[in-house]
Amino acid sequence: MKNFSEVTSFNLSAYYGMDSLMPFYFSIFFVIYVTIAIESVTLIGVIYCDKSLHEPMYFLLCNLAVNGFYGGTALLPAMLSNLLTHSYEISLPLCQTQIFAVHTYAITEFTILAVMSYDRYVAICYPLLYHTIMPQRIVKLIVFIWIYPFLGFLIVLMFSIQLKFCNRTIDKVYCMNYLLVKLACTDTSAANIVGLFSVALYTIPQLGMIFYSYAHILRICLISFNSSKFKALRTCTPHLLAIVNYSIGCFCEIALSRFDNSSLSDQTKLFLSLYFLIFPPILNPAIYGLSIQHIREKLLKLFSRNKRIGVQ
Repeated sequence: MKNFSEVTSFNLSAYYGMDSLMPFYFSIFFVIYVTIAIESVTLIGVIYCDKSLHEPMYFLLCNLAVNGFYGGTALLPAMLSNLLTHSYEISLPLCQTQIFAVHTYAITEFTILAVMSYDRYVAICYPLLYHTIMPQRIVKLIVFIWIYPFLGFLIVLMFSIQLKFCNRTIDKVYCMNYLLVKLACTDTSAANIVGLFSVALYTIPQLGMIFYSYAHILRICLISFNSSKFKALRTCTPHLLAIVNYSIGCFCEIALSRFDNSSLSDQTKLFLSLYFLIFPPILNPAIYGLSIQHIREKLLKLFSRNKRIGVQ
């Protein structure tokens, strides 16, 4: 009888469809990772160096950039290494580490977006109290943003770690918890229950906060109906774009994993599976950098200064 506990590595089968275009994929993902790193560091650097940007909204934006870089790092260095070496296997410990990183990135991203909606709610609905309420709460909120996903998902992962596996093939370029559980040959009922509970725990409170915040923001803007309120409402635009961008990625991942995708090409499946790990980290700094006037002005000054130095 086969000893299933001996399964200590997994085959990431989605890489085989990339073999013929390996240099192309390697170049694309390398450029994407460098872009994420540059955008994140630039945005954080601008906010850190300019004291006028030391406000709760910008602190949350820094955390969003840090998490985007964390999510990109959870995926792209391993992908680049696999493409370069043509080694498409991943050990069980590395697979579990990647699962932890990918899932905590996703939960933290959604949590930051929920807290940012609360920040906009206070700023628009209670503008006179904003600089009293948010500075007192921002440190606690940032601690919560990081502790809540990391400790919570660690409990979920502990159930997956105890499983024994009877299959080695993961039809993706990275590890996901539900895919690992599907490979188990032992009873997975406890892991499935904990997984469903965690999905509710990591989506319902955040969705509730976002809908509550924007319902009150819209109510205040419609009641007041003055230019200052609608000007304040425009500050929500980059946040709403970030939510939509992240939601598209999550929808793509859910649709790909829960429904029949046999009619899709390998390239389409790859794009859909990577969307939520690549596009939010790339687009969020660009969205905020271009949409928020203070950041846009600081970036323009920075680039113009560097251009003058280069000319000299």
